[in-house]
Amino acid sequence: MKAFWIYLLLINALTFTVYGLDKRRAVKKRRRISERSLMALAVIGGSPGALAAMSIFRHKTRHKKFTLGVPLILLLQLAAAVYVYYAHLG
Repeated sequence: MKAFWIYLLLINALTFTVYGLDKRRAVKKRRRISERSLMALAVIGGSPGALAAMSIFRHKTRHKKFTLGVPLILLLQLAAAVYVYYAHLG
């Protein structure tokens, strides 16, 4: 279980950093990180980091794919976590 929490901490730190890097690249008109990669990081557990980065860096906030998609991913992940938690208690 400890490894799971370490994974979540690391994937969210990485996701936050990558979103910040993409914002920096956008401002400097440099090569960007693909939206597919940014969404993939959210899907593999980095949705809280993605939401934090979107808010702090004001990045991807005009894209419905992100403003609706990332919170939806987080809700689905939370629902899955609750299901797994209660399924293993009984």
